[in-house]
Amino acid sequence: MIGFLRGVLLVKKAPLLVLDVGGVGYEIDAPMSTFYKLPAVGETVTLHTHLAVREDAHTLYGFHTEAERALFRSLIKTTGVGAKLALAILSGISVDDFHRCVQTSNTAMLVRLPGIGKKTAERLIIEMRDRLPETESGAVVVSLGGPSTPTGASPVPDAVSALVALGFKPQDANAMVRAIPAEGKTSEDLIRLALQGAGRK
Repeated sequence: MIGFLRGVLLVKKAPLLVLDVGGVGYEIDAPMSTFYKLPAVGETVTLHTHLAVREDAHTLYGFHTEAERALFRSLIKTTGVGAKLALAILSGISVDDFHRCVQTSNTAMLVRLPGIGKKTAERLIIEMRDRLPETESGAVVVSLGGPSTPTGASPVPDAVSALVALGFKPQDANAMVRAIPAEGKTSEDLIRLALQGAGRK
C-alpha cells in the first residue's frame, strides 16, 4: 500500500493531477477539497494516498489531509458508493460538515451533492453513523495555491469537464459554470463557486 507521495506537481487539471516522484509520474485523482489547497505547478507537495486495485485498473487517489482520506475510505465501504461518488461528496462538502450531516440526520444537505438521491443520503447516514473516522477540528479552509489555467486560456471548459467528472450532467455542469462571470477567475475558482451554488439550491 502507498501511504503518501511527496513530489513535484506537474499537472493540475481537476480531478486529475500528476506528481513527479523521483522521475516517476504518478497520475492521481483527487477531490476538489484537495485541489483548492495545491501549490502552483512546479512546486513540491505531499499527498496522503489510497490505492484502489481492480482487475482492469490500479487507481491512486490523493488527499490533502488524513481526515479526507479516512472519510473517503469509509465512504467507499458504504453500499452503493464507489470511488467516483466518494470524490464528488468530498468535493462538495467538508469533512466536518459531512460529520454534522450524519450526526444530525441532515439528508437535505446531502441530496444537494451530485449523484446523491434521498435513498442514498439516508443509507449514508445509517451506515456511516457507527464508523465515522476521526475528524479535524474546525472547518476546512480553502486556499488556492496558484492559477490552474494558462494565462489567456478560458477556464470554462476545464471547470465544466471537472464537474462532469464529479458526477454532474454535462448540460447542468455547463449551465452552472456559465452562470458565473469567468473574468479574472481560474478553473478552480469556477468549480468552487459552482459547487457552492449547487449547495445553496
